[in-house]
Parts: sequence; structure tokens; C-alpha cells
Amino acid sequence: MKETTKEIRTIPVAIEIRAAKENEGEETRTIAGAIKYHTESAEMRDIYNDTIVEEIAKGAFDESLKTRDVVALWSHDTSQVLGSTKSGTLRLENTDKELRFELDVPNTAAGNDAWELIKRGDVDGVSFGMRVTKDKWSKEDRNGKKVYKRTVLNAELFEISPVAFPAYPANEVSVRSLEEFKKEQKRAEDEIKKRKLLLELELI
Repeated sequence: MKETTKEIRTIPVAIEIRAAKENEGEETRTIAGAIKYHTESAEMRDIYNDTIVEEIAKGAFDESLKTRDVVALWSHDTSQVLGSTKSGTLRLENTDKELRFELDVPNTAAGNDAWELIKRGDVDGVSFGMRVTKDKWSKEDRNGKKVYKRTVLNAELFEISPVAFPAYPANEVSVRSLEEFKKEQKRAEDEIKKRKLLLELELI
């Protein structure tokens, strides 16, 4: 089943800051960073306390970037817009390794707050809002611990936001596609048990 709800993911990012004088009394303030592809997230938990890691596959945003405008928000607040791809104040560069962004910070209350807090190091994370349309799950044993790994193969990207809390919060993941994966695994395990039992009965 496809995931249709909007998901927010937050990652620690080394945010670069640049300030340059354009005209007398005018300053262009730019922040930049990147969302890395094929890089595992910190461990997360679902509502059943399962351990989950997640990664974004190369090309996951390709289709979305061709058709959808992306906005930059201050801490996910839709009333505090910092920039957009439509206006050119938010620029995205999609490579095989990462989705890189550059944002010209506006001279607004939200923009000035963002700039000062990023400069001071109080804000050192970036959130992105997406709607996953295709993903893939696997189950791994890591040092005796069961870990579910989700690879996002295709997603619509809506927003990028500088935020103060860069860690993935606990209980962040509650996706129906994981439930489908667990059901498929259970069906496969039951089928193996059934075949094994039938084989044993034939040998009696």
C-alpha cells in the first residue's frame, strides 16, 4: 500500500552561511546544506517499539523536482516563509550523492531570527517534508537486534526548514507500508511452516 500522509524528517546538517554586500547598505545572506542519499538515519521507533532506520535513495526526488515547487519555512511554520524555488530564493541541486540547497534568507522577522540563530549555532538541523509514493523494506539482524530498514525510492518534496532539533524523534515512524511488509513476512513464514509440516507428514 502506498504511503499518502505527509512525513517530516529531520537530519543534522552542516549548515554553511555566507553574507555578501551587493549594493550600498544591502547584504545578501545565504545558507546552504544537503540531504545525503543512501545514508542511514539515526534509529527510530514505530508505535510497536520496533527499531527502524531509513535512507533516501538516489533519484527519489527526481520526478517531484520536475513538477513541484518547494518552499523553505522557518521551523515548519507555513506563515513564516523564507524562500521558494518558484521565486528563485531557494535553489536545489540534485546530484547522485545528495540534494543540495541554497536559501537566500529574507530581511523579515522570521528571516532575521533564522539567520541569527544559525550563525550562533543554536539551529543546526534541517527538516524536509515529503510524501512517500514508493518505498522498500528489509529486515536485518544487527548484533542480535532486529532492525527494519526502509529505503525511500520515490517521494514528493514539499518543504525544507531549518530547525533547532536535528535528531529523529522517537515514535516518528508510523507507516502503513511497514505493516504490509510485516504481513508479507508473516505469510511467507507461515507458508514455509506449512510446507515443512506437509513434508514431514509425507515421510511418516
